[in-house]
Formats: sequence, structure tokens, C-alpha cells
Amino acid sequence: MPLLAWILTFSAVGGIASAAFAVVFLWIREERAARILPHCVSFATGALLGAALLALLPEAIEGAGVAGAHPLGLTLVAGLGVFFVIEKLVLWWHNHGDGDPGHGGHSHDQHFRGREHASGVLVLVGDSLHNALDGVLIAAAFLTSVSLGLVTTLAVAAHEVPHRVGDFALLVQAGFSRVRALYLNLATGLASVIGALAAWYGLRRALGVLPYALAFAAAGFLYIAVAGLIPGLHRRADPRASAIQVILIGLGIGVIALAEHLAER
Repeated sequence: MPLLAWILTFSAVGGIASAAFAVVFLWIREERAARILPHCVSFATGALLGAALLALLPEAIEGAGVAGAHPLGLTLVAGLGVFFVIEKLVLWWHNHGDGDPGHGGHSHDQHFRGREHASGVLVLVGDSLHNALDGVLIAAAFLTSVSLGLVTTLAVAAHEVPHRVGDFALLVQAGFSRVRALYLNLATGLASVIGALAAWYGLRRALGVLPYALAFAAAGFLYIAVAGLIPGLHRRADPRASAIQVILIGLGIGVIALAEHLAER
């Protein structure tokens, strides 16, 4: 299969299929879904850490060589900074959209519904940007090797499922019907294909920057895992829940390590 076909197929898997799979959780009884979802987050944390430290960074180091070690470190630091700023902008935008009501003629209920709908729109915009970036990361990985692309897609899909469940619920809360929320959630997944296409035409003409694109991708995975997912896991501090989290994080890392090992054979 041509490399572009691999990239388009698996960027769609990372963006669209994960959204479709996430919807399954919303037809499971709420009590059961609430028990399953934290386990998915723990596994996703391990998958992201494994993909960043066992797959993306080693490939970046191998591609850049010893002479590129310092620039790779700078790229990693810059990537963490970029993802920090992106998160800050999203939080600011969300809080700005939920600002204090003005003194117009709208009733409190109308204003509240308007704020909820605005939050839903922000979710869609944020998801589209996030998925486009995921597509870029998947394309960069596939341009290095098909095996690295598959491992990266696995990590992307693992963290997208719990993320999409929360977003679907927010869209429904914002006033969208369940069917429309599903279609919109799937539509934002198309952004991953667009991002992958942009990366294909951009990075393919500048293969020398591929190691640094991989380091940037590793920074994104590390930031999502450490700053986005792990703090939520600390909300459950009882010994049993903590032990399960450690086991599932280890399982996520182990799956990535196994996939990487099998790909090298």
C-alpha cells in the first residue's frame, strides 16, 4: 500500500474511528461507564508515555545522530512550551466565552443557554485543532517508518477515546441532540486527515526536519500524559484504585513496548 494511503487511513483511525468507538460508552449504563472510563485514562497515560519515550524519541535520536542531540533537546523543551501555551489559550478562550453576562435584554435562562451553546462550539473548534495536530504527528511518524506510524496511531487512539467521551457529553449538555453531537464529533475527526495531508506535503519536502518533528510529537505526548491525564488520576488516592492505575499505566507502556519490539523483528 502506498505510504500516503497508510497515512490517510491511520490518521482517520486516530481521529474518526476513536470518536465512533467513544460513543459506545454513552450507551453503557452510567454507573458502569463511570467505572470503566478511569481505567481507559490510566491505560492511555501509559500508552502515551511509552510511545514518547520508547518509540518517538529513540527514532528522533537515531535520525538526528550525536550532533543533533542538543537541537533535539531544545525541540523537546520548545514542544512542551508550545503545548503549555496552547492549553492556556484554550482555557482562556473557554473562560472568555463563559464570561459575565452583559446588560442586554436577554433573560438569565437565555443567557445560560447561549453560554452552553458557545461552550459546545468551543469544544468543536478545540477538537478540530487537536485532531489536526494528531494528524501531523501520525504523518511524521509514518514518514519515518510504517511501524512507528502504527505505534503512534495506537497511542493517539488510546488517549482520544476517553477525551471524546467527555466531549460528546459536553455537546449534548450544550443543547445538541445525541445524533447531531455524534455527527459533529465524527466530523472533527476529519481534521486529523487534513493535518496528515498538510504534514505529508510539508515534511516530505524537508526530510531533514523529521527527527525534530518526532521530538515535537514526543513532547506533545509527554505533556498530555503528565499535565493532562495524570493529575486526574490523583483524584482517586485510595490504595486499591492507585494499584489498578499503576498496573494499567504499566500495561499501556507494555503494549507500546511489545508493538515496537514486534515491528523491529
